[in-house]
Parts: sequence; C-alpha cells; structure tokens
Amino acid sequence: MSRHSAGKSGIALTERQKIAWLRLIRSDNVGPATFRDLINNFGTAERALEMLPELSQRGGATRSIRIATKAEAERELEFCDKFGAEFVGIGEPHYPPALRQIDAAPPLLAMKGNSTTAIRPSIGIVGSRNASISGVKMATLLARDCGSAGYTITSGLARGIDTAAHNASLETGTMAAMAGGLDQPYPPENIGLLKQIWDGRGVAISEMPFGWEPRARDFPRRNRLIAGTSLGVAVIEAASRSGSLITARLAADFGRLVFAVPGSPMDPRCHGTNSLLKTGAIVTTEPRDLLEALSPLSNIDLFAQPQVEEPAYEESETFNQPPGDMERSRVIDALGPTPVEVNDIIRHTQLPPSSVYLVMLELDIAGRLQRHPGGLISLSLTD
Repeated sequence: MSRHSAGKSGIALTERQKIAWLRLIRSDNVGPATFRDLINNFGTAERALEMLPELSQRGGATRSIRIATKAEAERELEFCDKFGAEFVGIGEPHYPPALRQIDAAPPLLAMKGNSTTAIRPSIGIVGSRNASISGVKMATLLARDCGSAGYTITSGLARGIDTAAHNASLETGTMAAMAGGLDQPYPPENIGLLKQIWDGRGVAISEMPFGWEPRARDFPRRNRLIAGTSLGVAVIEAASRSGSLITARLAADFGRLVFAVPGSPMDPRCHGTNSLLKTGAIVTTEPRDLLEALSPLSNIDLFAQPQVEEPAYEESETFNQPPGDMERSRVIDALGPTPVEVNDIIRHTQLPPSSVYLVMLELDIAGRLQRHPGGLISLSLTD
C-alpha cells in the first residue's frame, strides 16, 4: 500500500482564525454546509460573524440569533488544551483526508491521540452491539489483518463489533468516532478502551463541543464520521433497523465501498447485512476481500484542495451585494415543503445564481431553510 497518502498536507490556522472558526460553527443555525457557504461568500470567519445578524434579519428571523462569543471560544480552546486534545481545521495537515472530500465536512474536529493515525487510509468496521461470538471473531480477524496491512481501523466505540474492531487494532492504529464531546464517551464501560486508544497508537475524533452528552439524534453524525473518514466500510451482523446500515448508506452516498459479512437468515442480527449483499455490497468472508478491493483506492492521493479555506483579502474588497426584496420574494415563493434542487430554483426564478445562493444563506441563518440529503433544500415546516 502506498504511503504517499499518509503524508501531511494543508495550511495551519492561526490562533485568531481558530477562535473565529470555533465561534462560527458554535453559533445558532450554522452547520458544516452553512459554514462553508459563509466562508465562500464572505472570505473569512470573522467577516461571516459580523454578517450573521444582518443575514438573519434579512432572512426573516423572528428572534435574534445567538452568536458564540470570543470568551466562549477561548474557554473551549483552553479546556481542549488541558484535556490533551486539539482542534483541527478542514484545511490543516492532520484533518482526515477522506473526510475532507465529502459534502458538508465538519470544518473543525476535536482530536485526541496519535494524529498520524487520522491521516492514514482507513477502513470502517461496524456492526451489532449484541454481537455473537462468531461476529466478534470476524471483526477481530478483519481489524487485525487490515490494520497489519497499514490501514487505520475506524469504528464508533460501541459495544460488540465496534469494541472488537478497536481492540484488535490497538497496536496498528485505530480511530474512534464519537457522538458526544471527547470528554463524554459512550458507553461508560468503554472508557478504559478509549483511554487505551488515545494513549497508544489510536486517536479519537468528534465534531461536538466538549461537555456535550450524546443523545440518540447525535449518533447518525457519528456514523457520518465513520463513513466519511473511511475508504470502505465493512458491516458485520446488522439488524434490519440498525445504525450500521445508516453508516453503510452514507458510505455508498460518499462513493466509498461497502462490504458485508453474510450471516444466517435465521439470525435477526444478520438481516441487515444480508440485505446489503442483495443490493450490491461486496461479499466479505476474509480480510483479503477488503484488501484487494481497496488496494487501487489506497494509492490515490486524497489530499485535494480543502473545501473550506480562508483566502487572503483586503478589508475594502466587496462581497456579493444583498438581493432586493423582489428577488428575495421570488426565491421564497419558489420554495415550499417539498425538497428541490438549487438549480431548479435558479431556472425557475431566472435570477443570478449568486442572488439565489445569498437568499438561501439568509433563510438558513434565520432558521427557515431545511437541508436534505443530496443537496436538496426546502422551507422549514415551521415556517
């Protein structure tokens, strides 16, 4: 396997930029996609922070938007440092390279452990929390052999298959994607395993704030990290309604390979994995199945131009002028509760793309825009 992908690439943020980025992503109604759009429109996070109140007002917000303060960002950075972790921006050298390529990648990741592990080619291994003995053995075999072949093994720190995958790759390098803050591991019985991960050759990552206790709705974001950081995801023993299937679907959406270990049709834990095989997942019965399929991808340089980067600009530089009330009304009238593509709005309204995108950004900051998979958008149902 090529080691070229394991090199460092990117530009480090200054302390001032990191504070501004942290403030922006912690402010109301600013998710990864909105963060990217704000940087693209206004050049820097500092400039975007200045524009948030105006954008929210123009978008029709009914209350003032909460903007994270500089003091809050500084406190989180200080806590992060004392915790022995760091915040890594999407354009910085230690940001996982495969994650950088997905739509709406997290602009900042909290990371603790061996950061070199985060930038190596990765294989995700996920599956049942209530795993069988054979399922645990299979996860151990895949993680051990693929780890020895030079891959980072990524999983979600859950019971069962995740735990087996992490344990089997402690010596070669494993990455734990977390649903809560780095200081809020789940489940509690894996706190010791997490400490082994970040004290050894492993690393833990999270996009959530320190102190954030994971809730049910946070785990799909964790699954997105697993799928996004990996070249391929192997699923072992997943029920029909399993979070592992969410990870597999996301991996397929990102253009990553999906592997599934076949199981007994009489075992409910295998219904999901067997369904994946029916829909095109790669049959996996040994580590070689993963290694041979991923070998061509592992030699590709994943370090393309970062999606979010602050360009140099002069204070006098002009940005897109806000659209007028008539243009704004045309865009809003074209939207509804049914998700549509942005290009359809542009064709329907016959407005310049820059105007349409800026109106959408206003609605987004005001909390009136709903984003859907595939880049589709709609008006919020509460609008």
